Amino acid sequence: MHRLSDRAILRLTGPDTLALLERTVTHTVLNWPDGEARYGALLTPQGKIISDYIAHRTASGVLIDVHQDAADDLLKRLKMFRLRSAVEIARADALVSAISPDGAPDPRSAKLPRRAVVPAAEAAAPLDGWDALTIAAGIPEWGRDYRAAEVFPTDINMDLMHGVDYKKGCFVGQEVASRMKRKGLIRKRTVRLKGEGLAPGAELRAGALGLGTVTSAAAGEALALIRTDRFAQSIAGRQPVTVNDAPAEIDGAPWLIAEVKAHLEAKADD
Repeated sequence: MHRLSDRAILRLTGPDTLALLERTVTHTVLNWPDGEARYGALLTPQGKIISDYIAHRTASGVLIDVHQDAADDLLKRLKMFRLRSAVEIARADALVSAISPDGAPDPRSAKLPRRAVVPAAEAAAPLDGWDALTIAAGIPEWGRDYRAAEVFPTDINMDLMHGVDYKKGCFVGQEVASRMKRKGLIRKRTVRLKGEGLAPGAELRAGALGLGTVTSAAAGEALALIRTDRFAQSIAGRQPVTVNDAPAEIDGAPWLIAEVKAHLEAKADD
């Protein structure tokens, strides 16, 4: 069992725990059995991600596995939204996030290992190679690919990873998030990228057209936040993608192919 060393744990207990989360965060809390992990985030009123997290349902409440640099801010904001609700919210510093075969499936991707929240003594050894694992699975992470109030949920593919329930009742930032989804043509996405010399901050180009920026890289693969409408233009114009003048290849995932096709069809209808 290996510890994820850049994570912190928040513990929520009390009879109003699920009601608090239902009205504030992006994921649903309905039909949530003990032991299941769910992916979600708290947004700004303008719809940008303050912090995302993985939440574990327990018999006594919910454990939130969040990046350590975002933990105190998330704790403060959840307490602010608590109002008179019967919910206790605190850091659980004796617990750690860990990779464990006995843990819950990572809700973001079946390509990632199972994870759990355990006492610190049970997972003393930190895990090496986590960046390579998540980048290969196409999973952006807070603190590495983005930070607070920089991106919208669709920018990091939260809607594709079951992290946003657009049919639930109100949550903070829901109006903006739902409007972006209903528009149908999402302009920014995080994509997997292969090539030589990939490094965070490097610009993707297709001829004279700027497509986006590499946000993280490991083992010859990278994640990049791109403009999908411009990527569609590059495909229509048969312009190869480059990073620092070297050839690069964007992974043509089925969802990305569908969104590029929608952009091309919309352009043809103009």
